[in-house]
Amino acid sequence: MGGLFEGTLGAKLRLAIVVSVCLLGLFLLVASVQGFMQLRYIGSGVQATNTINVSGHGEILAVPDIATFTFAVVSDKTTVADAQTDATAKANAVTAYLTGAGVDKNDIQTSDYSIYPQYEYQNALCPQAAVAPTVVNGTSGSSVSSGAVVYCPPGKQVLKGYEVRQTTTVKVRDTSKAGDLLAGVGTKGATEVSNLNFTFDNPDSVQAQARDKAIADAKQKAQVLAKALGVSLVRVVSYNESGSGPIYYAKDAVGMGASGTVSAPAPEISVGQNKITSDVSVTYEIR
Repeated sequence: MGGLFEGTLGAKLRLAIVVSVCLLGLFLLVASVQGFMQLRYIGSGVQATNTINVSGHGEILAVPDIATFTFAVVSDKTTVADAQTDATAKANAVTAYLTGAGVDKNDIQTSDYSIYPQYEYQNALCPQAAVAPTVVNGTSGSSVSSGAVVYCPPGKQVLKGYEVRQTTTVKVRDTSKAGDLLAGVGTKGATEVSNLNFTFDNPDSVQAQARDKAIADAKQKAQVLAKALGVSLVRVVSYNESGSGPIYYAKDAVGMGASGTVSAPAPEISVGQNKITSDVSVTYEIR
């Protein structure tokens, strides 16, 4: 047997055996990696044949920790430059007021800026109809011929100036100040205040709490159902989630007229609670 691997022929046999062992090892390695890759997702791998599907619902009530609103400054001037200068001065005055009241400058963001030409319609003067002297029954007078047609020139649009509108979104982290800030911006040049709402600075955190309750609800239902059917839960083979966190609106809009120097009374703002919900669907393999 030892002579089989001696000489030139033996060397070739040894090389062939080594190459065969290496190729076999490489094949087994590739097959193992492919097997692990196929099992990297929950529910993949061996196809489950016996399953049950349950749904779970979770909801929480939480007090919002931030308020947001928008304000706009509007300026009407005969030229674009004058309108922009005036609007910028108003917007800067409101921003200075907000930062002085404790709002971080990073929480004040311009959300829209527009320039629109303003026109007015002017009616043209209608000329007097031509009048010819007539004699009726021997009496002098005047009348317009029944066949005469009087045409008046059409009116026209005349440019009278430009409107500049700058809209800013404000995030208020101290919700107790929301009412005072709404009243204050009106005294500094804001002519429109709207879109007040209360929400969460980290919505994923509260959504996760609702999801945990929904999953726990689905798991409890699955355990009760499995016991009633006389089977055991093996593993989760599929999962689906849907959820929502409706925003509670204290007021849809707060209208402001022209700004004045007298401070308006601060509106009483109720933060309330937001309801965040989550609904899940879970499929279990059973045996």
